[in-house]
Amino acid sequence: MNILLNGDQKKVAAATVSQLVLELGLEKRMLAVERNLEVVPKSEYEQTKLIEGDRIEVVHMIGGG
Repeated sequence: MNILLNGDQKKVAAATVSQLVLELGLEKRMLAVERNLEVVPKSEYEQTKLIEGDRIEVVHMIGGG
């Protein structure tokens, strides 16, 4: 399916936010995911289904000082 990921069109096989995180090779604990302008709580990644044309924003946290 095609989604808009951080402003770019992307074809993905993932059906849920959790699967998308795995497909992208990202670490869940250091992420914030927004689907269609709503933040998805980590506890809902497994249940949150993706649909064609979803707008997904993924923000990866990095530590530092």
